[in-house]
Amino acid sequence: MPPVVELIQASKAYPADGSIVYAVREADLALEAGSFTAIVGRSGCGKSTLLHLAGAVDLPTSGEVRIEGQPTRRMSDADLSRLRRTRIGFVFQFFNLLPTLTVAENIAVPLWLDGKNPAGGAGERPTELLELVELAAKARLFPHQLSGGEMQRVAIARALVHEPALILADEPTGNLDSGNAEVVLRLLERISREMGGTVLMATHSREAAESASRVIPMRDGRLATS
Repeated sequence: MPPVVELIQASKAYPADGSIVYAVREADLALEAGSFTAIVGRSGCGKSTLLHLAGAVDLPTSGEVRIEGQPTRRMSDADLSRLRRTRIGFVFQFFNLLPTLTVAENIAVPLWLDGKNPAGGAGERPTELLELVELAAKARLFPHQLSGGEMQRVAIARALVHEPALILADEPTGNLDSGNAEVVLRLLERISREMGGTVLMATHSREAAESASRVIPMRDGRLATS
């Protein structure tokens, strides 16, 4: 079996004032199924760009990114969109929940986008995930009625609803107090350890990074292992 995600000398560069600036430079990284990896570094070091490459949100300028053995640079836009929709779950620092939808409806959004009807046979999955994140009693509430920690748990449930191979978490504890951050980190650990999900987390917090089984420092666009 190939790694869930593999970066091979992957770089991402942008033109700036007549020169080239590298956000990620020659990154080598392989993530196996069930692993929990943290990329740790200061703001601006390239962590988010690395996650975008790993999640097929962006394509490398040079080198290669493979997701489940498939090179992203050889995929069409439609194939990339389908890959992100079905095989990758995203968790963001600012939750990105839709304010006019209930908790249960927010979790079901990826199913709707994939043409599935949560009110039909797909309806069990959001219910299962609400129990996983311990929010079953708040299924009918709206995001503004939740705490920050609860909103992040909803975001994690939403990321899991289509049973992705890869979970990308970009500063998932950045807006949380220490207690809620601990709950979110334990949940990410459980996803990798008990559910076999592959988790890649970007964080500036070395304390948060300690929850991962593998920690890779990043500085000025380079991974320490590159």
